[in-house]
Amino acid sequence: MIVDFSLKGKVAIVTGASRGIGASLAKALAEYGAEVVITNKTMEGLMEVEEAIKAAGGKAVSKACHNGVLAEIEDLFKFVESTFGRLDILVNNAAMNFYFGGVIDASEDVWNKTMDVNLKGSFFMCQHGARLMMKNGGGSIINVASINGIRPAQMQGVYSITKAGVIAMTKSFAKELAHEKIRVNALLPGLTDTKFASVMVKNEDLMEQVLLPQIPLRRAAQPDEMCGAVLYLASDASSYTTGATIVVDGGALA
Repeated sequence: MIVDFSLKGKVAIVTGASRGIGASLAKALAEYGAEVVITNKTMEGLMEVEEAIKAAGGKAVSKACHNGVLAEIEDLFKFVESTFGRLDILVNNAAMNFYFGGVIDASEDVWNKTMDVNLKGSFFMCQHGARLMMKNGGGSIINVASINGIRPAQMQGVYSITKAGVIAMTKSFAKELAHEKIRVNALLPGLTDTKFASVMVKNEDLMEQVLLPQIPLRRAAQPDEMCGAVLYLASDASSYTTGATIVVDGGALA
């Protein structure tokens, strides 16, 4: 059997795709043949990613969508269905982690905003994505969680709680959608050099004294290093993989 990573003829959505991991994943899916719908809360940054994909010979279209607003999620899937008539791949990457502080001091506003985007939004993305995939015989949903969902990080308690929820959500959808030929898996990145994690990556003392000693490879990941796992999960190469959590963390959880 030849392992098939081709995504030719498939339609994909990548949320939070204006930069960082999301942008890298969108470019990789397009490189392997998928038509990619890239989304973010606003259009800022999306057109640059779209243009880069097209310049490389790929196909992409940008669509603003706030991951924490159900009406915008519904509008996104109406757009995808009317434009393409199908959905094969959904990458739930959009997330926020704007609060860096102790759980004892976290406000209701911090809780609500983080939950709305990271957990509620991802849940309804999965729900709407699955409904559209069911119309064309199946697909692959990939939720970007975090190793924080397994080992919560200090000062990132609320974020870690949402990512633990994403892991549980992934397994729940995987069990319920398997009979529809929809596979649902999660990517668990470790520390990655993105704007999202810049408060940690750019802090040399924190990196050298606290973070790098916990990572056997002794460095943060680059966003492109998440692409291999997602290409596997998006393609027929992972046809017997569902409900899985794939850790890409430089050995931090080892």
